[in-house]
Amino acid sequence: MSYKHQYVDGSSIHFAVGKVVCIGRNYAEHAKELNNPIPTEPLIFIKPSTAIVSSNGGFTIPHNQGAVHYEAEIAVLIGKPLSGPVNHKEIQEAIVGFAPALDLTLRDVQSRLKEKGWPWELAKSFDGACVLTPFTPASNYPDLTDINVRLTINNEVRQEGNSSQMLTPIINLIEYIAHYFTLLPGDVILTGTPQGVGALNTGDRLIMELPEHCQFVTEVI
Repeated sequence: MSYKHQYVDGSSIHFAVGKVVCIGRNYAEHAKELNNPIPTEPLIFIKPSTAIVSSNGGFTIPHNQGAVHYEAEIAVLIGKPLSGPVNHKEIQEAIVGFAPALDLTLRDVQSRLKEKGWPWELAKSFDGACVLTPFTPASNYPDLTDINVRLTINNEVRQEGNSSQMLTPIINLIEYIAHYFTLLPGDVILTGTPQGVGALNTGDRLIMELPEHCQFVTEVI
């Protein structure tokens, strides 16, 4: 696989690229904007490692499959195995980095799948469906309940949120996930998206940020 995790200083992260565990509707206002019910527990789905692409140099989106929506999220990189009952200290020690990321969604495809009661994989797990930037070290974020995320497209801020707005906080999300299946070094967790999602178009210029520590410019090519 050509994608490799790295830090913002360009150094490599020596973990195999793993699965991407995604959390749906973790911001109430995002659930409302799509007319979805607000979940009472984390809504989990998975993207395979083959869905991951780097933001460096731009990225492509599928064509002729309807609207491709961006969803800006705080990505968490796992550096130690987590499985079964885990305490908050173990979770904190297992987190090695944070980054802004995009969960790309074939929205029209997803709507059709939902109508049939079918799984979402075709809409969420296609090649290139997870756009990742380099990670900033976890030590830059001692308070996981106060991490900002922002997405600007063509000089207009489209999404802006803070981890304090999450229905289930980051540590609790990881605790919930690890209860059901093992997390391994190199796995990434996408923690949900704030309101403001919308369609991407070829030629769009994006700024993906965790404003305090990392900012990356990319484009749809």
